[in-house]
Amino acid sequence: MRKVRAVLISAVMVLGVSLTIGATPAQAEKLVGAFRDYSECQRIGNYGVAQGWWEGYSCQWEGRYRYYFLYT
Repeated sequence: MRKVRAVLISAVMVLGVSLTIGATPAQAEKLVGAFRDYSECQRIGNYGVAQGWWEGYSCQWEGRYRYYFLYT
C-alpha cells in the first residue's frame, strides 16, 4: 500500500510541475497616461497605434480619480 501511495504522490507532483511550467503569465496592460476627457484619451490612443507604439489600447474611467486612464 505504501508503494502505491508513493507512486500516486509522485505522479501528482510530476503532473503539477508540468502544468506549472507550461502555464504562461497573462500579458499585463501598461498604463500610458491619464486624461480628463474621453476624446483626448481616444486621440492619444489612436495616435499611438498610428505611430506603431502599441497595437491596441483602451480608455477606462476611474471614478475615484475622476480621470480616464489609457492602457495599452
